[in-house]
Amino acid sequence: MSDLSLRDSNLYPQLPWFALQINSRKENWILSRLVGQGYECFLPKYKAVRQWSDRRKQIELPLFPGYLFCRFDPLKRLPILQTPGIIQIVGCHRTPLPIDEQEIQAIQLTIDSGTARQPWPYLEIGERVRIRSGTLRGLEGILVSLRGKHRLVLSITLLKRSIAVEVDASAVQSLVESSALVPRASIPPQVTQIELARS
Repeated sequence: MSDLSLRDSNLYPQLPWFALQINSRKENWILSRLVGQGYECFLPKYKAVRQWSDRRKQIELPLFPGYLFCRFDPLKRLPILQTPGIIQIVGCHRTPLPIDEQEIQAIQLTIDSGTARQPWPYLEIGERVRIRSGTLRGLEGILVSLRGKHRLVLSITLLKRSIAVEVDASAVQSLVESSALVPRASIPPQVTQIELARS
């Protein structure tokens, strides 16, 4: 199963993206169920190496464990909530809150580029930059340096979770002064989770 499923603007109207909190370690199974119901879903992954007693193996893991992104009409969300393995929709006061389209597009670009990526601690403050060349051209995020490597940190603000993708420092253009506050999406305070609808 690929990271992207049924992503085709010609087949789907531009419904908003929502984050679904789901049972951890069942992401692929739930993805298949939703795709089978005709939903457009997005499950970004990264490659990691796991060591067993007798071997090492490269596996794919979700970049946002326990979450799956899905496009749907929030007024017709009951079939989503009734799908086995889905716990709840991320939202505020029982109202679904859509994920910023640009944030999803940024994650999709990193997946499509094939660039090395990994989960990263959530960041709000840092040097805001734009990639000016290469497969990630136009991508904006927060630049961090660790052990001689440069990484661009991208975030899903509503989830307060981030990922990092390796970048070439020579392809980076600064947008604001270091330590400037990263603009945040307009989201109501006290973001909570929508409870699972009961049939």
